[in-house]
Amino acid sequence: FKLKYAPHFGMFKNSAGDDPIDQLKFMADQGFTALEDNGMKGKPVELQEKIATTMTDLGMEMGVFVAHKIYWKEPNLTSGKQDLRDEFLKDIKDSVEVAKRVNAKWMTVVPGHVDLKLNMDYQTANVVETLKQASAILEPHGLVMVLEPLNFYNHPGLFLTKIPQAYQVCKAVNSPACKILDDLYHQQIKEGNLITNIDLAWDEIGYFQMGDNPGRKEPTTGEINYLNLFKHIHEKGFKGIMGMEHGNSLPGKDGEMAVIEAYRKSDSF
Repeated sequence: FKLKYAPHFGMFKNSAGDDPIDQLKFMADQGFTALEDNGMKGKPVELQEKIATTMTDLGMEMGVFVAHKIYWKEPNLTSGKQDLRDEFLKDIKDSVEVAKRVNAKWMTVVPGHVDLKLNMDYQTANVVETLKQASAILEPHGLVMVLEPLNFYNHPGLFLTKIPQAYQVCKAVNSPACKILDDLYHQQIKEGNLITNIDLAWDEIGYFQMGDNPGRKEPTTGEINYLNLFKHIHEKGFKGIMGMEHGNSLPGKDGEMAVIEAYRKSDSF
């Protein structure tokens, strides 16, 4: 593969079995050079260490894990409340140790739900201030939180929804430890114009995720032209990880082979 596509645990369990180590070996055998695992932080330390050792042996890189408790239904960072800010910053400090343990550079941050009682500009200021404080924690370790805008259809009511908004926030935070996670599935639903937004926000994009729309399955199953997108991202010199944050369109081993073939086809530029 020309880009670092990163499957997740469970994507190939019918072919590789339930053991995460066997799944990693299967991924590597298929040519994948990265892994992402949203739930890595919740795994036992012993398993984290075993995964990290195996990935090193296989020459694989670690993608994102979720860095903190996400508030899907109520405001946290937007509110400006000190107790919720402190909770988030503690999660970030804890995530530093996880990142070191599993050789990760990136961690996902979702600023949470909007505060319906507060003007959006005040909410933005609250989020920026919290992210500045989080950046101060991450910078000495060379770690990066990537902010993920999410679509209104799957996640109604969240504060961060668009790439330009994430770009504005990152520019305000002004830290190498705060970048954008451009999930192309979410952005196709929310705003489209994928290549133009990639170009306009390029200096603040640290990570990509994929999923075709509709359905959030592998490339070639929906309306997004991933062949063109991957070619464009590759030609811009992207060296980071492309997270395969989607389901399989077909069940069983055949569905898993279809995912692999879809990436080979979309990577054939």
